[in-house]
Amino acid sequence: MAIGTCYCRHKMFHMEKACDAPMDICMTFNTTAASLIRHGHAHRVDKGEGLELLHQAYENNLVQFGENVRQQVTFICNCCGCCCEAMVAARRFAIMNPVHTTSFVPELDGESCNGCGKCVVVCPVEAMSLIAANDPRRPKKKLARLEDDLCLGCGLCARTCPEGSIGMLSRTRRVITPLNGTHRAVVMAIERGTLQHMIFDNRVLMSHRALAAVLGVILKLPPLKQALASRQVKSRYLEALISRVDV
Repeated sequence: MAIGTCYCRHKMFHMEKACDAPMDICMTFNTTAASLIRHGHAHRVDKGEGLELLHQAYENNLVQFGENVRQQVTFICNCCGCCCEAMVAARRFAIMNPVHTTSFVPELDGESCNGCGKCVVVCPVEAMSLIAANDPRRPKKKLARLEDDLCLGCGLCARTCPEGSIGMLSRTRRVITPLNGTHRAVVMAIERGTLQHMIFDNRVLMSHRALAAVLGVILKLPPLKQALASRQVKSRYLEALISRVDV
């Protein structure tokens, strides 16, 4: 496990736009960490130091962006809404959902919300806003409102709310995280209709081990994904493998 300089805040520092969030707080793991340590771009830390840095990120209202896999995670970035390029992309291209959300979403209690706006200020992707409460006894009262389609589910609003008016609930549709990097690459290629390019243009077929990993992922996919994969690759061998698994 290694700690290195945040690329985004380092870039903003040279543009004289960096915020006050910690600079050396981005985490890498496994072979990636070993490589960065070996070349002097990061330093090794133990589990205790890593947990302390995560607590520091929490206290600075930073959002954890981890690699979108369940096993052999390569990195965890601790990001701010002002410097992080992923956050900027999430705001600018929100309708395209460029960043995967968590499996949770805030739930707002309009009865206890006092309209202070702290959740609006802390939200890194501008998913929170204030609207009129339409209370005839208090015409200036505001209430927080959430744009579900923009929300990352990071939970900063719930942590910041002084009235405890925001809780985190499981999303109706759970976000399924790919098992590992190979699983993620195959699923993304199928969804984009480019599986054939990933296999042939990247010369995966030149490595029996790499091809076996790709085929192993495809054979464990749901039938609909398998059908899409077979159609894109146009391989009788793949069709035969899938049909044998179905039997």
